[in-house]
Amino acid sequence: MVAITEKTKPEYGTPFKANWWARAGWLLAILYVFYAANYLDVSWTRFISGLSNGAEFLGEMVPVNFSRWQLLVSNLLETVEIAVIASAFGIVFSLPIGLFAARNLMPSWVTWPARIFIALCRSFHPVIFAILFVKAVGFGPLAGILTLIFASIGFIGKLFAEAIEEISLKPVEALRASGAPFISIIVYAVVPQVQNRFIGFSSYQFDANLRNSTMVGIVGAGGIGGTLFAAFQRFDYDFLAAILISIIGLVMVSEFISLQIKKVFQ
Repeated sequence: MVAITEKTKPEYGTPFKANWWARAGWLLAILYVFYAANYLDVSWTRFISGLSNGAEFLGEMVPVNFSRWQLLVSNLLETVEIAVIASAFGIVFSLPIGLFAARNLMPSWVTWPARIFIALCRSFHPVIFAILFVKAVGFGPLAGILTLIFASIGFIGKLFAEAIEEISLKPVEALRASGAPFISIIVYAVVPQVQNRFIGFSSYQFDANLRNSTMVGIVGAGGIGGTLFAAFQRFDYDFLAAILISIIGLVMVSEFISLQIKKVFQ
């Protein structure tokens, strides 16, 4: 047997070396969280009192009042119409804008303006866009439709451009070598690789538009949001509960429809 000396001992080193910079960063983050909570007056006492206030608020919502179901149905239909129209136009506009923003297919002088426009569409919350369009075109569904069209372009355009940038370029190069026109390259080499993802993006955006159409109505952009806000201001909590239940049911129905659409294209 060979005796293990000091020179022949294996040097394993420290298995778990401490990263003091990372620990200092985590410590600073934790301290900042406590500082921000104290600065914003976030306290356990307020949370406990909020639970009792919330329980009282929920108690006033029972029993649910569906007596004004005609108003409820008409506002729900208007909400669906806003979401459908905005999704249709948003998807149609997102196709060319997302294509122009794809850096593997377009030159930089085309991609930069498209990406700047997508960034502008993503810069503001839909409620801010709704306020701007209500000021521009007045109260009503048109402001909500324009708001959700811009929101759709900002979401679908960005994801569609990223999906195109991740495709395999071999089919594109093969068609280019055969002398195929640009439209044929898009139809036969690009679209088949991104079709399923684009359908997923579009169905998700429709769900988002359906939810957002209930929210932008609060600032006067049409839909059931205006009725919800009016019921809240009048302390009409039993009718408010009916509105909330209707919105939940509407979103669940749209989710079921989206799943069925995805099954068709799978």
